[in-house]
Amino acid sequence: MSDNKDFLGKEPVGKLLLKLALPTVAAQIINMLYNIVDRIYIGHIPKVGALALTGVGVCMPLIMIVTAFASLVGNGGAPRASIFMGKGEKESAERTLGNCFMLQILISVILTAVLLIGNRSFLLAFGASENTIDYATNYMNIYAIGTIFVQLTLGMNAFITAQGFAKTGMLSVAIGAGINIALDPVFIFGLHMGVQGAALATVISQACSCIWVLCFLFGKKTILKIRKENLWLQSKIILPCLALGLATFIMQASESIISLCFNSSLLKYGGDIAVGAMTILTSVMQFAMLPLQGAGQGAQPIISYNYGAKNPERVKAAYWLLLKVSIVYAVALWLCVMIFPQGFAAMFTTDVALLEFTKKALRVYMACMFLFGIQVACQMTFTSIGNAKASIVVAVMRKFILLIPLIYIVPQIWHSNQTMAVYLAEPIADFFAVSFTVILFRSQFKKALEQIGR
Repeated sequence: MSDNKDFLGKEPVGKLLLKLALPTVAAQIINMLYNIVDRIYIGHIPKVGALALTGVGVCMPLIMIVTAFASLVGNGGAPRASIFMGKGEKESAERTLGNCFMLQILISVILTAVLLIGNRSFLLAFGASENTIDYATNYMNIYAIGTIFVQLTLGMNAFITAQGFAKTGMLSVAIGAGINIALDPVFIFGLHMGVQGAALATVISQACSCIWVLCFLFGKKTILKIRKENLWLQSKIILPCLALGLATFIMQASESIISLCFNSSLLKYGGDIAVGAMTILTSVMQFAMLPLQGAGQGAQPIISYNYGAKNPERVKAAYWLLLKVSIVYAVALWLCVMIFPQGFAAMFTTDVALLEFTKKALRVYMACMFLFGIQVACQMTFTSIGNAKASIVVAVMRKFILLIPLIYIVPQIWHSNQTMAVYLAEPIADFFAVSFTVILFRSQFKKALEQIGR
């Protein structure tokens, strides 16, 4: 435990962030490939690629809900475990880990049953048409079986990173991604399984990642270990974790509701091609969000540990460094998307009509992406210091109060091109959301530093 204290509490913040953030950013980039590689291969299936891509795109809202539940538990429990470690309360940290592990198993069982029973109805509600519903159900029926692997891999990996084992956390993702990328062409093209092959490759790869994660957390190298006596759920342990993870859950799960809103509006104004383009747009958006979240996850153990150890100067230093790194990345990627939109679109499709449409939509949809660095840095810091209320307020503001109403309002104002008006709702919401977040963060962060500095 003392080694960990030297590591997170005394090492220079810049060196420490580099050591932790590089593996977590690499893990998120790998995770990004993990998420989009299916869509890249599917989009290039001969003759039916564009329709198959649209069908699998409709599955994304359901997949986001599965990963959101993993974040609810993992991203809520891991910062609390780090804070307990900073206070020197290892037993409390391990109880948090054990309770979160058991809760994720229970959630996985429920989600699997719900997905297998209500699959087709959900997909139709999320924008599948008669042309795409078969592709969507074929993919989702297989993916649902692997829900427990997704839950445990994503949720428990957060506890590996929270202890400072960033490289091990990266390997958890890399193992699955490597297997997925290798199996996709074999199943999709070699065995002619199409979208079912893509789903099967994903399930197998997630299972391998899950085995790796659990072997580590039950093994000898981990600081916090999953122990039998900590598996009995206790409300005083699990409820604060769920409260802290709720903001991340809202951000991710609300993507499903937002996808429903986007897809229904796009189907109305632009048809299948507009829904297909949205699949590509959300995939490109991951190029922005996942590496930024990786940087935030690298900073989280530093901020959480030193917040628990009542060291405000190190908390402040880690935040400012995270903010600078996040802004630089977001601006650089935004410039690439604005200058080379066709290059990003061409990764996912060779369909000429879809390619041309997506090129125009990308510039509209990603217009305010350069601000994401500020949003993510503030959001991750709120979570790292255990400020559940502020995290939830920020998430609700961006998604529910701003974006969802704008999806329906903007097309009523911009009549000349209502399809592009739907995409325009995203940057408008982003601009006002970031402005609100900055104002809230300045007051809340200052107050939090004053409390631990006394």
